[in-house]
Amino acid sequence: MNDEALGSTPSLLAGAAVLLRERTFEDISYADIADLADVSERTVYRRFPTRSHLLEALAVWVEDEHLPLAAFHTLAEFRAAVHARFRAYDAQPALAFVAARGAALSPTGQRSASVLTEAIVAMLAETAPHLNRRDALRAAATLRSFASAMYWARLRTSFDADAETTARLFDSAVDRVLPAATGAARAA
Repeated sequence: MNDEALGSTPSLLAGAAVLLRERTFEDISYADIADLADVSERTVYRRFPTRSHLLEALAVWVEDEHLPLAAFHTLAEFRAAVHARFRAYDAQPALAFVAARGAALSPTGQRSASVLTEAIVAMLAETAPHLNRRDALRAAATLRSFASAMYWARLRTSFDADAETTARLFDSAVDRVLPAATGAARAA
């Protein structure tokens, strides 16, 4: 197998994730990832020119492969999906903190960050059809923030909150964000 095939982006990210089980992100070098993937360090640099590129890609990969958010169409499903994700974050905190750190970076332009936002907007179109586009985007942005790894990480590091506490606070935030007119939908 050639260096390009061995050094595919998913294989390099999987190697970095393995290293994260023993070390912090700062303690992982490009040489470590190259050694684990049996490729040259140059291959790793070609895929991830900077550590920001690596962290961003790793955060997205971790969220997709290890901590995915279940599909949702209703507010009840969204709450359940976020609660399950908070429990997954608690079960794999090293990966969750990488996801949180990666999400805090300025995007390098490799992937649109709007997939979740659009899913929330679509859910709001069903849950609260009276919201205009601007208000739906505001609500989606707020809900996305409260459903994020960064929110979980802040509560965990600042208040030693577990997933259940974080989920209750998330629910409280959702209740405050969405207009009272969606009360019936929230109860569903």
